Amino acid sequence: MDQAGEAGEACVAADRADGPDETPTEEDERAFLAITETTLTDAERNFIATPARVLSRQERVLAVHWHPEFVPMECVARRIEATFPGRVQELVIPTQHNEITTYGDYAGVEVDCYSSGFNQKVQLLIHFRADRLDRAGVLASMLAHTARYRSTQLFDFLDVLSGRDEARLSRVAAETGAAEETIRFARIHAKKLMAMLDEHAGALPQSTLKNKLVRGFLDAQRPRYGDRMVARVQAFAQAVKLRVKAQFPMRYFYRASEVIEEARGFGAGVVIPHPEQFWPILLADYDVDGCEVWNPQSQRYTEFLIDTLARKNRKGWTDRRLLVFMGDDTHMGEKLRNPDKTSDKVLREIGVQPAWEDIAVRKRLLASGMDRARVINEYAARLGA
Repeated sequence: MDQAGEAGEACVAADRADGPDETPTEEDERAFLAITETTLTDAERNFIATPARVLSRQERVLAVHWHPEFVPMECVARRIEATFPGRVQELVIPTQHNEITTYGDYAGVEVDCYSSGFNQKVQLLIHFRADRLDRAGVLASMLAHTARYRSTQLFDFLDVLSGRDEARLSRVAAETGAAEETIRFARIHAKKLMAMLDEHAGALPQSTLKNKLVRGFLDAQRPRYGDRMVARVQAFAQAVKLRVKAQFPMRYFYRASEVIEEARGFGAGVVIPHPEQFWPILLADYDVDGCEVWNPQSQRYTEFLIDTLARKNRKGWTDRRLLVFMGDDTHMGEKLRNPDKTSDKVLREIGVQPAWEDIAVRKRLLASGMDRARVINEYAARLGA
């Protein structure tokens, strides 16, 4: 075992000898405030504005699936400008989860909703011109309801992880074979996190009340307990989260058809994201403008989906042809929360979707009459109609 692992095990053993202390320490409080902080320092603003790569040769930027999170749009704009200094055409629209945000002439949102035909939660990307914000009041109210409801999942997650819901915790422990030490660690830190959420209730932005808060708080324990111990707990917490998400009631979400109808009412566009999860809803013939065929998390069906959209267009199954989209699904906050890590989300960049340049993909795009420039032109025209 390495020194970090030995130190972690020693800390766990010491904690066990002292008895389970579920009271947050000053160190816990500092970690909590750090992972819920949404105000950027000057150094952080400059860090965000400086891209990891400069793509001078990319002339067209299509980015309609990305999340600014708590990063100001001014910083995002500086990063985009620095990443693509040679751009001549762009369509860049933010899609915060269940919250309308604006970038330049456009506004967007990624909406959690419910597909009754498939009996599951789905997500939709909604895009529209920013000058139509005054017509999006009903949608904004629907989103506020959805955001409040989604935030309750965090508390369900913590109820299970802390042992308040002993039955579900025991089931996950049995399925994963997690060691008692791992479960105990998860319980204690879940209770600490719940205590601090209660203490700071009302002072925290709604956007911070997400499942990733658990991951962030556990990661903050690495200096004391080591990577090995925290990695085991993270794996167990992930299993608990998946159990909670699978059992999260769908009845309080708005139906996908309701969201689409409201969006269409003021001229918004609608795109299906996350193809590996949600491409089957194409079969429901929802009134959408297109579907992502590539995403950092969803690359398995890219060529199949391009062909599927092309076939639907040839047969005239829709009034308007379905467009091919690719979503980089960048989360800007991850670049600040985990600046030294090489996780997938940290490495994503707004407007960077390598599949557009893949030879096999380009062949299928050519056959379907699609490329980045055409999609930008056609979708922008629809949003401006």
